[in-house]
Amino acid sequence: MAEEQATPPAAPQMRVLGQYIRDMSFENIVSQKGASPDVQPDVQVQVNLDAKKRGQENQYESAIKLNVTSKAKEGDTVLFVLEVDYVGMFHIENVPEDQLHPFLLIECPRMIFPFLRRVVSDITRDGGFPPLNLENIDFVSLYRNEIARRQKEAAPTEQPIN
Repeated sequence: MAEEQATPPAAPQMRVLGQYIRDMSFENIVSQKGASPDVQPDVQVQVNLDAKKRGQENQYESAIKLNVTSKAKEGDTVLFVLEVDYVGMFHIENVPEDQLHPFLLIECPRMIFPFLRRVVSDITRDGGFPPLNLENIDFVSLYRNEIARRQKEAAPTEQPIN
């Protein structure tokens, strides 16, 4: 009796179709005030992720939104503010539906992050500051923290029974 061999599931495939800056703002606040940027900076970076399906079959976009604020360590003088919404467009196949959400918010941002890092470095350098070289972002941790935050918000608050 011949055994039927189950065909293994096809390997996930991802192809970057393109990437672009959807929105960007850079404010050199120190120069606007006529001050010198020769101070020790304290840089704060906030990262938000977003993903959505595009109109074509198997096409998605994944966005990394950065808000970067640089302040002087001494005092509270804001040196610059940078906001970037960087988008990658992807063709994705053979990813199970239950794994698509984490794939779009972990793997896709991981693919486009090096290009966003270069943009941030160039913008800060061209804005008159030392180039800001962003550290690697742990997209897995970021994803897990966001899921935990959403679950906590969705959980009903328990009220004591009187």
